[in-house]
Amino acid sequence: MWSGQWVADRLGVGLEGGDELRELLGLALRRNPKRAHLLVSNVLGKHVPQRPRAVHGAGVRLGRRVRELLGDEAAARAVVLGYAETATGLGHSVADGLGLAPYLHSTRRPVAGVAPVGGFEEEHSHATSHLLLPEDPALLATDGPLVLVDDEFSTGRTVLNTIAALHRRFPRERYVVVALVDMRSPKDRAHLDAFAADLGARVDLIASATGTVRLPVGVLERGQRLVAEHEAAGAVAGGPATGVGLAGDTGCAGPVRVELGWPRGLPDGGRHGFTPAHRERLEAALPGMAARIAEALGSGPRRVLVLGFEELMYAPLRIAEALETALGTGPDTGSGGGEVRYSTTTRSPVLAVDDPGYAIRTRLAFPAHDAPADGPGERYAYNVAPGGDPTRRFDAIVAVVDSSADTPELHAPDGLLAHLAAHTDRLLLAVVPSYTPKTHTPERQAPPMSQPPLPEPLRGPAFSSYAPDEVGWLLQDFSDVTLEAPTEEREEAIQSGGAHYAESLPVEYQPTEEYQALFRAALTTSAARIARAVGAVTETVLAERSPRPVLVSLARAGTPVGVLMRRWARHAHGLDLPHYAISIVRGRGIDTTALRWLADRHDPADVVFIDGWTGKGAITRELAEAVRPYPGFDPRIAVLADPGRCVETYGTRDDFLIPSACLNSTVSGLISRTVLRADLVGPDDFHGGKFYRELAGADVSGLFLDTVAARFDEVADQVAADVKELAAADRSPTWEGWAAVERISEEYGIHDVNLVKPGVGETTRVLLRRVPWKILASRDAGADLAHVRLLAEQRGVPVEEVDGLPYSCVGLIHPRYTRGATGADGKAVSA
Repeated sequence: MWSGQWVADRLGVGLEGGDELRELLGLALRRNPKRAHLLVSNVLGKHVPQRPRAVHGAGVRLGRRVRELLGDEAAARAVVLGYAETATGLGHSVADGLGLAPYLHSTRRPVAGVAPVGGFEEEHSHATSHLLLPEDPALLATDGPLVLVDDEFSTGRTVLNTIAALHRRFPRERYVVVALVDMRSPKDRAHLDAFAADLGARVDLIASATGTVRLPVGVLERGQRLVAEHEAAGAVAGGPATGVGLAGDTGCAGPVRVELGWPRGLPDGGRHGFTPAHRERLEAALPGMAARIAEALGSGPRRVLVLGFEELMYAPLRIAEALETALGTGPDTGSGGGEVRYSTTTRSPVLAVDDPGYAIRTRLAFPAHDAPADGPGERYAYNVAPGGDPTRRFDAIVAVVDSSADTPELHAPDGLLAHLAAHTDRLLLAVVPSYTPKTHTPERQAPPMSQPPLPEPLRGPAFSSYAPDEVGWLLQDFSDVTLEAPTEEREEAIQSGGAHYAESLPVEYQPTEEYQALFRAALTTSAARIARAVGAVTETVLAERSPRPVLVSLARAGTPVGVLMRRWARHAHGLDLPHYAISIVRGRGIDTTALRWLADRHDPADVVFIDGWTGKGAITRELAEAVRPYPGFDPRIAVLADPGRCVETYGTRDDFLIPSACLNSTVSGLISRTVLRADLVGPDDFHGGKFYRELAGADVSGLFLDTVAARFDEVADQVAADVKELAAADRSPTWEGWAAVERISEEYGIHDVNLVKPGVGETTRVLLRRVPWKILASRDAGADLAHVRLLAEQRGVPVEEVDGLPYSCVGLIHPRYTRGATGADGKAVSA
């Protein structure tokens, strides 16, 4: 039965053309407000598992036809461009058929540090925006033909958008458009011809089959109703269309990881360009990779699926093709003992109906697992579960992903691997290293022989409760080292000069239920205000510092702010900014090893240092002094709030409650403040920190981030106004905060500005970590100080209402360990 008959019978949709159309295409219904039907290719390797040689061969044959059309001389100068996500593998295969053509495919995944050289829109797609991110921008600047490859042409609009966008920047005389099927109407064909004439360039078209789609009046609305009805019925009944296994099918225990031996430095695909030299290296490595997978599969005839991942189509396709040979199951081996099939996961939501006359029989739905720029959402694997037909079951599945997608979400109980494991006897996982273009980072110089190679950043979930893409910690893991000291003993050692505050850690404060309730209430109240400040400081950074900044938070107070700024950039602009956390210690300076790491991998001019707020400006001055010997780094810090008037890049200068200041590690990814101690940190080591895994039950780090980020749309108009106001304002630092601290230090007889902690955030730290003496509170501070008053009451610390403070409050550390100090009443307070 034709796999489009079900749709044809119910909606009257039909294919008009040669008999080969039904061999190449089936029909399904999609959840898309722009187009009801989906042409499902039987040789693309996206929705329908197919023999890999059939998939690769279809593209190679088209590439050979392009070479015949162009002639050898022009073909040698051609560049092939494929479309994400469905045609990335097809385009690569066309480039193989051309022989010597470099290949590039569009992508929907921004890459940190790589500026797009172009982009275009795919109007009918589920995800419309495409980026072009070649490692070498000159790849598209040749005068040779540009070969554009997509799986199907339905209207031709995507091709027009692409050519129009690229021709403005890289004009050329000839384009060749390639597709498996050309389904345009006569009107659309005429439109393309007129467009080419206006452009002044020749546009040829090659397709494996040609025809049109017959669409009755009202098909979009009828199709949407049909999708809604069947999905509602499936939700009630369960059943094979949603991927539920066969009776008694318990699946396998879980994935076995296979090390592919992927060649070092070889691109994982065409996202940043793939040259003939790359192709030679891949061809040489494929037999070895296939042999490793075959060994992990074991002996015996079996039905094997190699499952690629969204845009990562070509690498798993070629691995699957090599696996056919390794297992002796290819069509030319004469073996009847099994087969290898190939398909990939996809972003596109399609209705599944377990009927032989429908192209999408089963659907597995799972969360996205590569931190996509458009945020979390569902992804799908079609025709992988057997549904009601046991002959469709795969004995083994080999999932192939790139390293950017090898995340906790992939391995989660509701993730892709768990879904696959339920429908096969053996599940393998192979990870292809994600490729980072080299030409978009400064030239790396080998460190002197005395300097060892630098380690990679620590990331969650192994270190911190943040997602791995949210922040990379340039720290050592001291989780197994006992560093905590009783608060009184620690304070005495610090003030007496016997130890530096960064050589030990305070015992983590465990909040009472009353305090936790206060935190949640404060978060609800201030979330929009924080979101507004996040938007303002991020937009200011993007406008004034760098269009693609490298965010470097000062651990740990700056880290939640850095994560939120990264989220704003992604939410508002689709930017996937790199974000790291680095240690800076008052009186000891910044982690110079971490600076060296940053300079080795990024342009220092793009680095923007981030902190939560300013107090008196001590860290601001410390940073400026610390980076002075390191040319290229900009010492100007960006903060969420600048009540001390110490910086020029900020979201607000109000001194208000930032809930991330209310707690310690439980709002900062379960990471301690940083540690610098000579017996633990060598001259070429990162500073250290601890991951308090045992506090996971009290962790509100994600709650804080999600609650604030949920208000981004609400405050967008206010942010736009704030940014205009900030751009026009005189934001020069006045250091009012520092002057106030000096005055308070003298007035209260402390004589040490380090014991005066101004602002809501710093006062909270005094109450949580140090030995507080008293709190000075502005009379009109209001609810912003509710948590400060509660902490002060719990610790028996007096709160003194005062006038004339430039801050909402100021925390005074008890100066009893500073010899010769006196209190405000003139009495000695030294030990």
